[in-house]
Amino acid sequence: MSNTKLIIEERAANIGNFLVGRLLPFRQKRMVGPFIFIDHMGPVKMKEKDNLDVAMHPHIGISTLTFLFEGAIVHRDSLGTEIEITPGAVNWMTAGKGVVHTERTPERLRNSTKKLHGLQIWVALPLSDEQCKPSFAHVSGDEIPNWEDDGVQFKLIAGKAFGKQSPVPVYSPLYFIEIKSEKTKNISIGEYLFGESALYILEGSITSDGHTYETKQLLVAKDSTLCSFEIAANSTVYVFGGEPFSEERFIEWNFVASDKNLIAKAKEDWKNNKFPSVPNETERIPLPEQRRFGG
Repeated sequence: MSNTKLIIEERAANIGNFLVGRLLPFRQKRMVGPFIFIDHMGPVKMKEKDNLDVAMHPHIGISTLTFLFEGAIVHRDSLGTEIEITPGAVNWMTAGKGVVHTERTPERLRNSTKKLHGLQIWVALPLSDEQCKPSFAHVSGDEIPNWEDDGVQFKLIAGKAFGKQSPVPVYSPLYFIEIKSEKTKNISIGEYLFGESALYILEGSITSDGHTYETKQLLVAKDSTLCSFEIAANSTVYVFGGEPFSEERFIEWNFVASDKNLIAKAKEDWKNNKFPSVPNETERIPLPEQRRFGG
């Protein structure tokens, strides 16, 4: 693929008692536009006693985007939010100067067999908003722009593209697009993209310049305006990216910042219990002894 700068294979990582596929950050590519962290959760079949229980943990400097394909998660945060996210909807939490949240299997599903499958994404905030007041937005599936073109289904989950705008309240120029096709089709969308761009293959495959790329591969484009490919029948891909920041971003555990001092302060504040708490939650995930990404 002449427009492919880098191919990133999905790598396994443990989050609590679940195995997820990590896509970003990658040693050769820390960010794509403002996107700094992407985990592919599942798909996993969970028994009656298996539940998602991610206790209180903090974030700074990012907005988190949760998008499910299967299952449900109850989100609670230190702003007082409590909401269940289900497939097709978007949870968008902006950490700014600091927020704490939990993610758990809903009570109604805790004693039954269930599935969980989705994407968890971190979008770094521009310098002017890095220390903004935390906020939360939930956007239902029927609010997200979706359309069909030549039998191909498109969904603009976040950002601006194709002359459309998602209601998800983003802070910088970006796009996060779902493309699905039941038939083999040629797709050319480069004229609608900008900045840096990548394509993640969730199901099926794509072909470009005689090369075929399959599930669990992330392709980083050399030039977003040259994005064209053949999508195989019964495939689902995600195209995401946007304008990169001029300043470097640092990431340690759940903290992202342009200044390492902000991360150092966040670590000390979490250690010393200075972050706000989530109502009706008591369990906290301790600061890891060794540096690691995500959580």
